[in-house]
Parts: sequence; C-alpha cells; structure tokens
Amino acid sequence: MPSDLVIVYHRQPYEEVEENGQTVLRENKSPNGIVPTLKSFFGTAEHAAWIAWKLADDPANPDFEKVVEISDAHGTYSVSRLPLTHEQVSSFYHVSSKEAFWPILHSFKEKFNYDPVDWPTFREVNWAFAEAAAREAAQGARVWIHDYNLWLVPGYLRQLRSDVTISFFHHTPFPAADMFNVLPWRREIVKSLLECDIVGFHIPRYAANFVSVARSLFDVDVVKRETVAAELVSDGTALSERSAPTLLSFEGRQVAVSSASVGVAVDFIEERATDPQVQADAREIRKGQGERRLILSVGRTDYTKGGVDQLESFERVLADNPDLRGKVKLMHVSVSANRNMSAYALTQTGIEETAGRINGRYGTLDWQPIALISRAIPFDDLIKYYLAADVAWITPLVDGMNLVCKEFVAARTDGDGVLVLSEFAGAAVELNSAVITNPFSHRSMDQAILQALEMPEKERRDRMKELRRVVGKYSVAAWGAEQERQFSAAIARKEMADA
Repeated sequence: MPSDLVIVYHRQPYEEVEENGQTVLRENKSPNGIVPTLKSFFGTAEHAAWIAWKLADDPANPDFEKVVEISDAHGTYSVSRLPLTHEQVSSFYHVSSKEAFWPILHSFKEKFNYDPVDWPTFREVNWAFAEAAAREAAQGARVWIHDYNLWLVPGYLRQLRSDVTISFFHHTPFPAADMFNVLPWRREIVKSLLECDIVGFHIPRYAANFVSVARSLFDVDVVKRETVAAELVSDGTALSERSAPTLLSFEGRQVAVSSASVGVAVDFIEERATDPQVQADAREIRKGQGERRLILSVGRTDYTKGGVDQLESFERVLADNPDLRGKVKLMHVSVSANRNMSAYALTQTGIEETAGRINGRYGTLDWQPIALISRAIPFDDLIKYYLAADVAWITPLVDGMNLVCKEFVAARTDGDGVLVLSEFAGAAVELNSAVITNPFSHRSMDQAILQALEMPEKERRDRMKELRRVVGKYSVAAWGAEQERQFSAAIARKEMADA
C-alpha cells in the first residue's frame, strides 16, 4: 500500500530480540529518543513507511522479508529493510560516515581519514535507500530523510520522484565552509541537499553554516532571513546567532532552511522522576553519599565528548582545593563505543588511564574520587542518578545538540540541582541559564565546577526554574510540531508555484 509519509533512517524502528529461538520485534522500551519520536509522526499519515537497513550475508537472497507490516502503539506501518552485507555497512557507515564525515562535521580536521573511503559503495547504499523510498511513496507523499550517512538520498530521490516533498534533518553540527569543504565530495553532497524542499538543523548557527557552504559551491540566493528569538541569543554562548537564513532559491526552486532543536519527552521523564519507587531509590543513592557532593557526567566514548579533558579538570580541582578531597565524587558514565574503530578505542583507553591515575593519586580506603562506568545504564536507573546528583557536568568539545542535559533538567522535578554545560553543545543556545563553560579553557572548566559546587540554594533553584521552562517549551513534541509546520509550508509553496 503506497504511503503518504515515508521516514528514511538507517536504524529499524524496533528492537530485534531472540525469544525461545524465534526473532521477535519489540517496541522500544522508552519513548525518549529519536526512533520513538519519529514514529509518533505516523499519526499524521493515512499510511506510513519506514526505510532502514538490515544485515544479510547474501543481499540477493536475504533470510528475511524485505518488507514487513508492523502494528504497535503508533499504528500500522510498513518497514522496508534493505539487505546490506557486513562489508557494505562497514564501508558506508563505519568508514565513510564515522572516519571521514564525523570528524569534519565536528571540526576535528586532524582526525579526517580520506584514504579508506569507498565512495562508490556510499553512493550505492544511498541509491538503495532512495529507490526504496520512491517505491513506498504515494503520489505527492512527504519523505523525511535523517542524517549525514544518507546525504545523497535526496538527490537520487528527486531524480526518481519529482512529485514528492523531501525534508532532510541533520542531527549533527554543520561546520563552516572552510571546514566542510575539506570533503572531496562536497559538491555532490550539497547539490543533493539542495534538491530538498526543507533542510533542517538544530540551531541557527548550523543553518547559517550550511548556507555559507552552499553559496561557496553554487549560485544560491537567500530569499528570506529572519531574526532569531531573543531567548536563543546569549552574549555568553559561542553558538548563538542573531539572525539566520530561512529560505533559499536554487535553480528555480525554493528550499526552506529550518532551525528547530530536538528536545526530550518531558512528560515521560517527569512521570518516571515522580514515581515513588524511583524517588525512594534516589534517596538511597543520596544517603549512600553521606555529606559528599555527587557530580554526574554522562556521555558516549567519543573524542568529541571531551571525556579526558573533563577528568583532567577534576584532577586540577582536587589538586588546587585539598578541602574537597573526600567531600566530592564524580560519577563518570562514558558508554564504550565500537572498539574496532581506533579513534574510539584510543579515547576509551585515555579515559580509563586518566580516571585510574586520579583514583590512584587521591583515593583512600574509604573514598574513590571517580566512579567510572563504561556500559549503558537503563533509563530508569539514570533518572535516579539525575535526581540524586548535585551537579550534572556536561562538557563536550562539540555536540550537535546533547539530550543528556535536557533529560537531567526534565528529571529535576524537585527544582534543585546545577547544570554545567559546554558552550559548544547546541543545547547551550537554549539552556543559557546553566553554568556555561568553555571546555578548551582550563580556567573556565575548573571555575565552572567550583561555582556549581558552591552555588547557594536560591540561585540553584532560580536557574533550574528557568531551565525547566525552556526544556518544557522546546520539547520533542514542539520539535515534531515544527517539522509538521515546515512540511505544510513547503507543500503550500509547491502548490503556489504549480498554480
């Protein structure tokens, strides 16, 4: 059955688990996160489809159905599963996307690795996604493509189906032209994105960077520029913009450029945070700390997250403030990434060695400064620690958005707690009532955590009240509503142009 909404994302919209020797498709346990958020859009369509990939030893004869019908809490929808070999996934995702694109998108030019990229395979995989989307889409359907590993899908899809409305959302940062144009394939990538009706980013800075890149490569005109909302402009935040382009003209077509940050499922998090058992467990965690202050840091093991830099800041703070020894504890959650990728393996090793050095230097028989956790923590358990922590210390060197800081704020239904946030996380544009820090400055990092630990209760609560207002306003539901608005506006522009 043709679908009037097609979502194109590399992951499948459910978990595949083995139960009694059978493969079972299980609903995601938490509605927090990008997959459940995208599935919530199925309610806006008569029939929807999802395009993803699935490993197959022989793509010509996979041991699974290529298209399945799913019924769950979000309705009934089709899932097209593209059979890809281990070699194709490794090439298009682990090598091209993670070793070539990821460092450039995050402005780590020195980590860019051009040599192993197999561009023909990247094209091949993106063409397969585009073909699947074209096959599933009804006449005039909305097609929503997600993230940089599918950069070429819009251009291919436009060749196959000129009738559909194409939106692309970029979940990472988008750098300025002097960084992005390091990529040898820049013209092909940007030309594909300019075939969209809507190109979306988290914050105005990324949108402005995209437009500067596009104008460096093609004859692109800015048709409309809009003033950024005053609450998203802060003199103390590195990523804020006062205005941003919102509509482009390219080869006789109009392309909207959207800025709308992904939020969190605030209602769900608050519901879990006010659960009596969760609150009781949080009190036990707090009780176990005694008089010690608990600092919580949560992130993935990735060189962009600044894990080692944060640990070294904690080491300096302990060295310079002997009175804090034994009175503060850092719970550093750094979820281990793919150790087969050398950059991540080196980062994990650096975190483990630094934490070990600090514990060895300052630890005593009854106190270890750092509790290092390298595995994923169940979401309910994480909420308990959000509630128990005195400070959330979130200091990536660069981050497209960062939802951990928003989860922490949403969980603090008690109105207390301090958020220390890197100004190079996209979320800092909204959450400027946090203690904003520069992770590239030792002084800024060290002073920020000391300020958080010493902050009076009234200031803590005033800041948290404002943070909670902003997180509630820019929730994942608000992000979804903005995407719907963008689709409606794009369809109206096309109808006007065709009239």
